[in-house]
Amino acid sequence: MSASPTPKPDGQEKVIAAAQHIVKSLANSKNAADDMIRILSGFDHRLSSLYPDDSTNPDTISSSTSLSPSDTFKAILVQLEAAEKVVMRWDSSDSLLFESSGDVISLYLSAVDDLIAISSSSLSAEGGVDIRLRAENVLQLAMSRLEEELHPLLIRNTVPLDATGLSCSLRRLSLSFPSSEADFDTSSEFDTADTATPTSSLAPTTPHHPLLEDPSLNLIRPEAVSDLRDLADRMIRAGYAKELVQVYCSIRKDVLDECLSILGVERLSIDEVQHMEWRLLDEKMKKWIQGVKVVIRGLLSRERHLCDSIFASSEEIEEECFVEITKGCVLQLLNFGDAVAIIQRSAEKLFRILDMYEVVKNEVLPELRIMYPGELGGSIYAEADVILKRLGDAVKGILFDFGIQVQKENTRRPSAGEIHPLTRYVMNYMRLLVVYGETLEGLLSDDEGFTLDNINTDDDAESLGSMTRYGHRLYALISYLEANLEEKSNHYEDGGLRCIFLMNNILYIYNKTKDSELGRILGDHWLRRRRGKIRQYSKTYLRVSWTKVLSCLRDDLSGGSSGSSSGSSGHSSKTALKDKFKNFNLAFEELYRVQTTWKVPDPQMREEIKISISEQVIPAYRAFVGRYGAQIDGGRHSNRYIRYTPEDLESHVSDLFEGFSGVANHQRRRA
Repeated sequence: MSASPTPKPDGQEKVIAAAQHIVKSLANSKNAADDMIRILSGFDHRLSSLYPDDSTNPDTISSSTSLSPSDTFKAILVQLEAAEKVVMRWDSSDSLLFESSGDVISLYLSAVDDLIAISSSSLSAEGGVDIRLRAENVLQLAMSRLEEELHPLLIRNTVPLDATGLSCSLRRLSLSFPSSEADFDTSSEFDTADTATPTSSLAPTTPHHPLLEDPSLNLIRPEAVSDLRDLADRMIRAGYAKELVQVYCSIRKDVLDECLSILGVERLSIDEVQHMEWRLLDEKMKKWIQGVKVVIRGLLSRERHLCDSIFASSEEIEEECFVEITKGCVLQLLNFGDAVAIIQRSAEKLFRILDMYEVVKNEVLPELRIMYPGELGGSIYAEADVILKRLGDAVKGILFDFGIQVQKENTRRPSAGEIHPLTRYVMNYMRLLVVYGETLEGLLSDDEGFTLDNINTDDDAESLGSMTRYGHRLYALISYLEANLEEKSNHYEDGGLRCIFLMNNILYIYNKTKDSELGRILGDHWLRRRRGKIRQYSKTYLRVSWTKVLSCLRDDLSGGSSGSSSGSSGHSSKTALKDKFKNFNLAFEELYRVQTTWKVPDPQMREEIKISISEQVIPAYRAFVGRYGAQIDGGRHSNRYIRYTPEDLESHVSDLFEGFSGVANHQRRRA
């Protein structure tokens, strides 16, 4: 079926006839020209600019002192018939009004204005009620037409949003408002790889975002907004606001739902979130964070601006439409946050939940407070506030559980005494926690359920006095780690290796803490105490491991130094001397065999220990050989007893703590 041609305005005959009749009536009027313009402006909106007030309103015409009641009635009737003709021509057309020229659209809207004015007038002349009823019937047809026009007008002028466009907007958003998102590889419970510490933090929230001025994020083509505003204004004034809101909101809600889909934000039930594998859920959470930023700081601002423009004639309807359009989208986002807040807690989820908490606190709530100031949107803000508290409770719960987990972790110790995976994991975790310091400071300030009662704080009382609750929580986590390491060290049978293990791990803790925000929080006193512990473990290692070796070089041979003894006494002394060299060789070689497999990862600490060993062993050996070596040299198999020069010993000491395997160690000794 072919579309009917666009109706053309044709009120010429009616207007001429009416004008002739009115001129006769106004012949004796002192204000004939003015009254004529007032009446004719009802037929052509372009004349109304001469009288910007409501001079074409039937009530104004009927109150004119220049017209008799009969002439007034006839003028209004002519006005009604002209408007009726315009509406009826379009009622029988399949064309779209808002695809016509601007003059055609203006003529139709002017006719609607006349119908609204007549149907709401207080005509008291004979037949006035019939005129109003007739105007109301025609107006109903006009409103049906405008309602039909609204759907294609919106669809045709809605700017299509795609993933590329939204991604570009998201990148601009990220540049303007840096994120505190911290990617922490928590693929295993305790990862042995160092994790870089993020340094970004959330920027202060501002009420309006640059995306509001971003032309690439127009929701509706700007040239169509005025047509929509004109259409909405007529429907509201005619009492068809309900129909207007229903059509407009239905279309705009679908657009926002499509945007969420483009952003990768799915509608998931709590049960689906609860049973989702962590890596998949982590991706969903990242997309949610990005989606929230685009929707809350970009799309909602645009949608509010659009409602302000289109429904400018009614603040009440403007608010109703905005809330109705956006609440489903916002609640879908918030429902995901609510589901995440009650998932099974585990340490690796903390930082992503913190990201969500910060987004809700620093971006969502401030924007919602601006976007939904009235009663209609108050429930949305209240829901977001509840979810913020639940996410905060999830953070507190994970931190509490993490502390227990650190205390009870019982994986096998590293055999070479090096840094335990638990130490690496916890310290990298701590370094990430301080990235969220401001957030955690506020979140933990009222955490009455946490105490330090189960920790011996005597040595650190000075540091604790100046810490906040957040600082106490960090202190507790490291204290739990230190206590666990102490317990693990007791499983080492070799006392020297126990010291190396503790020294390595406490040094790792110290290095991760000093010159960082974590060190600032814990304080200088705490740092000095840990440095002191490291020195103490080093000294204890030297005493435990090298006392036996050094005892072989002790000068306790009676009369052996003069070399003048004879007989059994001299033979006994020489035998004892050989035993000392033999025992030294055995003890040193055993230490070398074992301690070359040990590992001190920190290069500076490794060299310091080697220097300490050399300073104690080499001078003592050199002195012992210098005093008694002559008694062995020249004898049979003397090289079996004086096996090493001082330089040889120093070379061997340099091999210690390199973590060589047993095979490699054996090959080095043979070389």
